Amino acid sequence: MPIDLKDEPQDLKTFILAVPSKGRLEEKSAEIFSKAGLPLIRDGARGYQGEMAGIDSVRVEYVSAGDIAARLAEGSAHMGITGEDLLREEIADFNSAIHLVSPLGFGHADVVVAIPDGWVDVTTMNDLADVAAEFRARHGRRLRVATKYTHLTTDFFARHGADDCELVQSFGATEGAPGSGAAEAIVDITSTGATLAANNLRIPEDGVILKSEAQLAASLKADWSDKTRAAAKFILTRLEAYQIAKKQIKVSLRSSPGMASPVIRQQDIEQLQINYGAKLVDMFTGSTDQGSSYTFVLPANQQAAFMDDMIGNRLFAIGEVSKPDFLYFQRCEMLERLLGRLV
Repeated sequence: MPIDLKDEPQDLKTFILAVPSKGRLEEKSAEIFSKAGLPLIRDGARGYQGEMAGIDSVRVEYVSAGDIAARLAEGSAHMGITGEDLLREEIADFNSAIHLVSPLGFGHADVVVAIPDGWVDVTTMNDLADVAAEFRARHGRRLRVATKYTHLTTDFFARHGADDCELVQSFGATEGAPGSGAAEAIVDITSTGATLAANNLRIPEDGVILKSEAQLAASLKADWSDKTRAAAKFILTRLEAYQIAKKQIKVSLRSSPGMASPVIRQQDIEQLQINYGAKLVDMFTGSTDQGSSYTFVLPANQQAAFMDDMIGNRLFAIGEVSKPDFLYFQRCEMLERLLGRLV
């Protein structure tokens, strides 16, 4: 049944979700919400507004990835999906303005320092700082670094003592700056490193500034009324249940009637949690004639070891493995972390 907040003033009832308006980020955003049981319904293929099925209090707004960062920074959207690189670059007061709700598993790219292959003696940022100091002493000017990421670069270079570098704003293909003579080094975003290699550039050993991916982010400056918090709960409980289920399996263990029924004690349950990340969600312990059964959820990559232990060592006769679409728990950690940052 849809959540209907029609009796509330519009400014209090409307939860604004900003999503990318085009390209792969838009497609993947729609896909993840659909799989979480929260399909987005866009007003036409090129429309800039939409809604979320099942909840009348949410308005979806389709904007550019860069504008999503601005909307979150000013508080005119409650949540949005964009790259972490854009959020940290565009929002000066990031730590007080933004809460990262959840990484979404797509849009992977690294913000990196890249230097010419010919700088064979430069393998670390400390080496680059030394070269920059020598460059300034020899040429009477700072070593130029072309980038679109001025804030991230400034902070990163300061932490590595590279004070003799001058940032040059890049408006085009940043990777071409050293080859054209516009700069000696660059800071840019890369997914595979192929473009850097094609331009005879490489990344120092400690030259990764940020490993970025698409994030569901919340604005701490938005108007978080009771109704918008209710909308956040509706969204995050389903999204978390979907994300947990992607990585988990459900295992049902049963003994055969007539066999001695295995009993898992409390200390065994605690040890299974430690060893395999297994959580007991249901159990039945009957007589020898009835048999017993236990149901666990655990990480999918622990399946083989867990089943070997439980079937091989604990006298269970049958172990049935299934893949749930959603796994709900009493606590929604995504929601608790968000509410903990709202005042």
